[in-house]
Amino acid sequence: MTTALTLLAVNQQQVPEDVGKAGPLGLLLIVLLLIAVLWLGRSMTRHLKGLPRSFDPADQVPDSPAELMVDVPARAPGAELLDTLRRAPLAIEPPARPQDDDPRDGRPTAP
Repeated sequence: MTTALTLLAVNQQQVPEDVGKAGPLGLLLIVLLLIAVLWLGRSMTRHLKGLPRSFDPADQVPDSPAELMVDVPARAPGAELLDTLRRAPLAIEPPARPQDDDPRDGRPTAP
C-alpha cells in the first residue's frame, strides 16, 4: 500500500513550466557571441590577406650551383644590432658640464 501511495505522490508533483528552457536573455547572448565570432573571423581574414606568402627573402635563393659555393663573410652574431644601436641617438644624455663662465657652478638656481 505504501508503494502505491509513493507512486501516486510522485505522479502528482509538477515541474515548473520554465525548468530546462532558455530564456530570451540566453538567446540574446548566443546571438551576440555569434556576431562577435563572425566579426573576428572577418578581421583576421583581412589581416592575413595583407601578409606576404613567404617571409624568406627572394634575393637569397641561388640560381646556380656555383652561387652556392660563394663564401659569405662571417659576421659575429648580433653585429647588425650593435651597429644599429651605435648609430642611434642616445636616449638619456649625460648632464651638461658647467662652463667656466657659468656663475651657478653647475647648481640649479632657486626660482
